[in-house]
Amino acid sequence: MAKTVLVINSGSSSIKYQLVDLETSQSLASGLVEKIGEPTDGHYKHEVNGEKHELEEPIHDHETGLKRVLGFFKEYGPDLDKAGIIAVGHRVVQGGAIFPKPALLTQKTLSQVKDLAVLAPLHNGPEAEGAEVMSRLMPQTPQVFVFDSSFFFELPKKASTYALNKDIAKQYHIRRYGAHGTSHQYVGQLVPDLLGKPAEGLRQIVLHIGNGASASAQVSGHPVETSMGLTPLEGLVMGGRTGDIDPAVVFHLIRNAHMSVDELDTLFNKRSGMTGLTGHGDMREVHKLIAEGDEDAKLALDIYVHRIVGYIGNYTAQMGGLDAITFTAGVGENDEIVRRRVVEQLEPFGVKLDQEKNDQRSKEARIISTPDSTVAVCVIPTNEELSIARQAEIVAIQGDAYGNKFQA
Repeated sequence: MAKTVLVINSGSSSIKYQLVDLETSQSLASGLVEKIGEPTDGHYKHEVNGEKHELEEPIHDHETGLKRVLGFFKEYGPDLDKAGIIAVGHRVVQGGAIFPKPALLTQKTLSQVKDLAVLAPLHNGPEAEGAEVMSRLMPQTPQVFVFDSSFFFELPKKASTYALNKDIAKQYHIRRYGAHGTSHQYVGQLVPDLLGKPAEGLRQIVLHIGNGASASAQVSGHPVETSMGLTPLEGLVMGGRTGDIDPAVVFHLIRNAHMSVDELDTLFNKRSGMTGLTGHGDMREVHKLIAEGDEDAKLALDIYVHRIVGYIGNYTAQMGGLDAITFTAGVGENDEIVRRRVVEQLEPFGVKLDQEKNDQRSKEARIISTPDSTVAVCVIPTNEELSIARQAEIVAIQGDAYGNKFQA
């Protein structure tokens, strides 16, 4: 009998989901719910066996959306009653200093996840709501919180601590928490086998580059640095986020543009990055503009690559050397131009790209550097859903690290 986990990623107005077969590591079905709570009709898409089933109708709230999703599984398959489902795994961005490991949904952990929304206001609230709804709709199935920040819980204090007044930082829980941790952990674990080297002592940088983007430095499989901070805003240039920026820009805009906190939040998180520089958050559109001679797009790509290369240099120095750089996520896996531009900047240090391998499109993990390159350059497709599913399985069977065990 199959053993599966339903992975859910609840946003403020959307839900992504995937049913993962733990024995084959394959996705049996996936889908998307969009425009929850909006005045226009919402959109559902359920994909199974290569077929797409779509529907448009009003979606009042997350409960409405998730009820319809369970209906899709019943109508189009796989039937969850027969799929061997052992848990529902919920992606949560922020676990703060409370959750170094995944947690079973209880009244206490649910309340804690909601409270942590002060650190991730766009994420934790909807994610907690999705889990709460699913616990009502599937009361016989364990609901497991899996946190993006958990992998970076063990960052050295010198990396996780800001040079902010220590009393203020302690009172308001301000530190570097990181994000995309499930992806960084999943990809980082695959690199030693791909290279045929032991994990012990391996110094690597993982570049999770998509609409959201982050970098991590790992030694022997443990994180020693990451680019995202208190929130996912810090670090690399992203689709709509600024990444690193002088915090005094906030003061300047408050005093001179009379912008509110909400306006600044929107500006920094949604109207900046590649969107703010070019009008497009999708890198494919940026490349089209560059091909047409758009100078703003050329500059934006220069900034994008400059920031990535800067982090590679920083992390290499912090680790005392570098054995591997791995590209992952949407841009990292599919954009040969960005990969080439980044590695070109590293050529003076003996990093060499195999252009033919770099230009090939593939869904497989692969090495795209030359045999004589001083650093291995890899492309590994991320699979956050599989990582979440595997972690949820352990909690469902063994209980979590906080003494909670599921009781139907």
